[in-house]
Amino acid sequence: MATIQIQGVRIAGIAAAVPEGTRDITDEAALFGADEMEKTARAIGVRSRHIAPPQLCTSDLCHSAAVRLLEELGWSRDGIDGLIFVSQSPDYELPATACTLQARLGLPDRCAAFDVNLGCSGFVYGLWLGSQIVGGGGIKRLLLLAGDVSTRRLAPHDRSVRPLFGDAGTATALEFSPGAAPMAFELGTDGTGYSSIIIPASGFRQPRSADTKKQVAGADGIERSAENIYINGAEVFNFTIKRIPPLVEALMTTAGKSRDQYDHFVFHQANAFMLQHLAKRLKIPPEKFVLAMETVGNTSSASIPLAITMALRESLEEKPRELLLAGFGVGLSWAAASLTLDRPIVPALVIVPDDTPAMASG
Repeated sequence: MATIQIQGVRIAGIAAAVPEGTRDITDEAALFGADEMEKTARAIGVRSRHIAPPQLCTSDLCHSAAVRLLEELGWSRDGIDGLIFVSQSPDYELPATACTLQARLGLPDRCAAFDVNLGCSGFVYGLWLGSQIVGGGGIKRLLLLAGDVSTRRLAPHDRSVRPLFGDAGTATALEFSPGAAPMAFELGTDGTGYSSIIIPASGFRQPRSADTKKQVAGADGIERSAENIYINGAEVFNFTIKRIPPLVEALMTTAGKSRDQYDHFVFHQANAFMLQHLAKRLKIPPEKFVLAMETVGNTSSASIPLAITMALRESLEEKPRELLLAGFGVGLSWAAASLTLDRPIVPALVIVPDDTPAMASG
């Protein structure tokens, strides 16, 4: 695993936005049965999710989060030198969505802007990249925008994913601060497991066609098209249990901290069953382990900052807090961060109206 320590970077604020429209577990009962959905809800820890309407993209949700965050921070847009957009649901194959967001947010043309194509581990990877850039000098303030509208790619009759995923966008503000507490990161990849979480017809390897749109029953008996998300649950669970406990242990060693020194552990909100298993394996006290997906579901790259805004907003107002973050999944990819949040600005969750026009101006 790659081990990195970064000095002189502060997380000044974190904001999150979700679409207004929701779908709850009772809505799925008509398709899959009330008893089956109640069992599913208890296992995955999700009872409702926010679902983006067709015209609302990840960029729109991230834009709304960024606008709110900049307002509450009081940052001048002319003082922002960098923008990173982390998502697997961009506006276009090209150009990079970060470029459109630079224009919509009214950031200066000297602003460096680029996309990162990662999902479950994406926020922590983005935080590492952004912190490296700011800590390296030259760029003083940077926006990290992370989110996904994963629900667009769910097969309508796939009971393994339909009740789980929700949509969200987030914004995290990073700034150069010589006195900031150091951050530590551990990162890794096992691309041999790439097919464990995949949309087969989503690029140039398997171009979309009339055939890729056809719903076909797989080995698990669930009908999907090649343009829908496929998750091998057993392989992903085994990967998580194998990789994440050593990842967390390695990070604590790198950071020189014990479990007792952390106030909160915030992992990618994959599903409650998996997270509770990890917490037990790692001997993390329940009161320190964040579960914040009951009303939002699994929001891919947005899940960690979204969980922070939903579960820790009041805690972060009180005093500096030590956090351990871990993202893991699609890739297969994993990343963890040890950091101090020193009273960042954390606005209340932004609800984006379903009738918001696409590409609204900043």
